[in-house]
Amino acid sequence: MTLVSAAVLLFFVMDPLGNVPMFLSALRRVEQGRVRTVIVRELLIALAIMVVFLFIGRFILGMLHVSRAALTAGGGFVLLLIALRMVFPSPENPLREEVLDEPLVVPLAIPYTAGPSMLATELLFMTREPERWPVWLGAVCIAWLASAVILFFATNLKQLLGDRGLTALERLMGMLLVTVGVEMLMQGASEYLRR
Repeated sequence: MTLVSAAVLLFFVMDPLGNVPMFLSALRRVEQGRVRTVIVRELLIALAIMVVFLFIGRFILGMLHVSRAALTAGGGFVLLLIALRMVFPSPENPLREEVLDEPLVVPLAIPYTAGPSMLATELLFMTREPERWPVWLGAVCIAWLASAVILFFATNLKQLLGDRGLTALERLMGMLLVTVGVEMLMQGASEYLRR
């Protein structure tokens, strides 16, 4: 996997377009003048979490004795579930969390930006080819930067595309992630069966 393909995959997994309505919903009680400050703070926290997890995540998995096959299949399964919820949202089980005041770490940094599927995908990269850590770090940073630009201009994007446009983009990204999730799940199962 190249730097560009890894960054594109991580960008889709982060799903910034799908996160625009969730970010705006979580920020609706924040003073208008502080919204972008809060977004920047939460995005920087998410980046720090992703970078730290990129380097220590595989050691945590090693302590837990989680195999690469299990990680691949599990990451694919989680990604598939999240993608299916993007494509087929349900009113009784929404992806959005109710935030009563200014959010701090939860839900904007975790799980909206540095969510379980993002962290699992990072782990897959590092467990398969740890010697390529500069590529994976670059991919994380590129995906984060592209997502950060979109989320920073979330209010403008919502005005430009409207609710229907954002929903259509979220569902399209969800469909792409379904295929990635299924591929990861099949890879993990295949790898496990070959043992």
